[in-house]
Amino acid sequence: METKEYIPFKAIHPGLIIKDELDARGISQKEFAQDIGMQTTMLNEIIKGKRAITAEIALVLEKGLGIKAASWMRHQVGYELDSVRIKERNILKIQQMETWSIIKQFVPVSAFSKLGLLSNSLADNIARIWDIYNVDSIDLLVQRVSVNKCNEYYKKSEKLKSDQVNIMGWSQLVRWQATSIKVNVFSPDNRDVIITELKEVIRANKNVVRYTQEVLHKYGIKFLVQERFKQSPIDGYSFWSSENPTIVVTMRKKFLDNFAFTIMHELGHVFTHLVADKNVDFLDIEYPNRSLSVKEQEAHHFAQQCFLKDATWNEFFSRNIKFSYPSTEKEMVQLAVKEKIHPSIILGRYCFETRNFAIKTSIDRTIS
Repeated sequence: METKEYIPFKAIHPGLIIKDELDARGISQKEFAQDIGMQTTMLNEIIKGKRAITAEIALVLEKGLGIKAASWMRHQVGYELDSVRIKERNILKIQQMETWSIIKQFVPVSAFSKLGLLSNSLADNIARIWDIYNVDSIDLLVQRVSVNKCNEYYKKSEKLKSDQVNIMGWSQLVRWQATSIKVNVFSPDNRDVIITELKEVIRANKNVVRYTQEVLHKYGIKFLVQERFKQSPIDGYSFWSSENPTIVVTMRKKFLDNFAFTIMHELGHVFTHLVADKNVDFLDIEYPNRSLSVKEQEAHHFAQQCFLKDATWNEFFSRNIKFSYPSTEKEMVQLAVKEKIHPSIILGRYCFETRNFAIKTSIDRTIS
């Protein structure tokens, strides 16, 4: 087993051994210098570590103190090796500090630290960042972050504060976390059964997150919940990880209907887009008044259709353009029973369609 090389905090010059020997024997430096025929200033320089012990001096010390010359030479070589190692360590330490200083500009280190991913070791922390971002140098890290900043996902919003570094860091973190998740083999043919089972989980509204994970993992879709970072208005994220599609949710809005819609929205990306192209990813970020891309519109429509077909929704909505309590709520509950979905799904869509999120109703949207 290979042992880790010990590097002392400070290199010990053999001159200190001479001083200790002289002190222990009660001999002054001047007296000893006379005894061995050496100038006092030269001996003092050796004792203070300003002069090296050569082979010639080692032989003189052997005669004067009775300590073999080879021992003095080993001490001198050890001192010189330790000095070089300490210098290299200090250079490495400076390099690590400089690297970490740059990393802090491109990585949400405070968020990673709060999650317990970082320690007090700069070397370990740098290695962890390389692992999370799948890079091995500061140049590749800067390049990766800079390229992604050009993506629509990471652009700042004037009305909703967002942080590009935090959004990028969060997405890299969940990609890294997903690599360790093991699930069954995925098949696109299971789409309908997945949707059916998830609708039952959502309708029952008991341990929804856990049962959602069980359903998705059973059918080969990786699933995890990772709280968003500050100024990162993320609801969901879907991408391909190894041989499996992956869905991540933040639970930013802790309502059953929001959770349900986000899950189905990301499933829309999985079956409509990721199956066809495993190299793309979809980060669901809320920006007010942002026009949705075609693929986002497709995923949005997919999620809506999972619960209510357009014809069914349009028929209900045409009768309830204006919310009226308790008649509209009663219709929502009746429709939910008929379609075998949770009534909060209908309420949530109604609020979204009417842009009225302050509707007073007894329908409970709490996720359990």
